[in-house]
Amino acid sequence: MRLIPFLFVLTFGIQGMFLNPQSTQIQNAEIRFEFVSKGVKGTIAGFESESSIDREHPENSVFKGRVQSKTLDTNNGLRNWSLRSGKYFDAKDHPYITFKSTKVTQDGNQWVVMGNLSIKSTTKSVSIIFKEEGKKLVGTFSMYSIDYGIKIKKQREDNLVKVRMEFDLD
Repeated sequence: MRLIPFLFVLTFGIQGMFLNPQSTQIQNAEIRFEFVSKGVKGTIAGFESESSIDREHPENSVFKGRVQSKTLDTNNGLRNWSLRSGKYFDAKDHPYITFKSTKVTQDGNQWVVMGNLSIKSTTKSVSIIFKEEGKKLVGTFSMYSIDYGIKIKKQREDNLVKVRMEFDLD
């Protein structure tokens, strides 16, 4: 008697695997930022992704990834050392900056990804707008570093950081 339910699940489970569209994966990333009030531009690397993009059902997509705090680079060794220190990003105790989506929608070639960005021990909700450009997803969003315990300037509005991400898709 147990064999019939098992065969039913096995048969329809295998069919389901072939009916689901394959998801698109993020292969590589280039992440750039600009600390607007100081005109400082830089990059961050060490990107790892567990993302899965479902083009037929965007709401099933997951954007999940992290970068290594110690890779923050502004083309200025002393500034990099300072930013990685305990006073700012604290790369030793907080080696990763992470993001995980909570909602994904698509409108044409534009994706709106809402999710949680964690820097140090602070997690905040952000919304990232991605546009498809060939085999790339290009996303932008703005944040305030002071909201994550990284106080560069005294006033919140002077801590604006613009972020641009380019993801290579498979």
